[in-house]
Amino acid sequence: MKRTAILELFRRLRELNPSPTTELRFTTPFELLVAVILSAQATDTGVNKATKRLFPVANTPATILALGEEGLKRYISSIGLFNSKAKHIIAMCALLIDRHNGDVPRKRDELEALPGVGRKTANVVLNTVFGEPTIAIDTHIFRVCNRTGLAPGKTVRAVEDKLLKVVPGEFRLGAHHWLILHGRYVCIARKPKCPECPIRDLCMYKHKTI
Repeated sequence: MKRTAILELFRRLRELNPSPTTELRFTTPFELLVAVILSAQATDTGVNKATKRLFPVANTPATILALGEEGLKRYISSIGLFNSKAKHIIAMCALLIDRHNGDVPRKRDELEALPGVGRKTANVVLNTVFGEPTIAIDTHIFRVCNRTGLAPGKTVRAVEDKLLKVVPGEFRLGAHHWLILHGRYVCIARKPKCPECPIRDLCMYKHKTI
């Protein structure tokens, strides 16, 4: 995709949604960190239902640690892979207290050193909480970038690296949110909603729906 098309693509997405953000519900950096860990292979809606019950009871490393692994499972059992996620979150809480006084670190290496936190989760936290111009790649963004020709790549990291090169600086902070929402509601997996797509004329996808 040419630079002029990329500029127009993000200009249109920004016009439709000037202040994009995550659909995960949170009030603190720690709540977002927990929610993002829970969101792996799960929907934001499902995560929000679970955290709506969990966070009023426990929303700090100390209070979740006090629940214990089995206690935490009772709140997140509706979410896929809840057993391993509970184990990771409990271990993460212990490490946050031990190394960071219970605070969520804002350095990538420190975030990725936490149990259950990979590059994608770290990118979401750095972007949404700390205002870093990072771009977290999930299945929606990976699909949109390859379909449209915005930043095609065979791997998640390849797409991320390419996006960081081609997305203009003024759009980089919101790029993750614009692209994930576009993939979630318009450029969906099985039958993209091309007729209502605001960037249809810029998109290079060969199999557009009528």
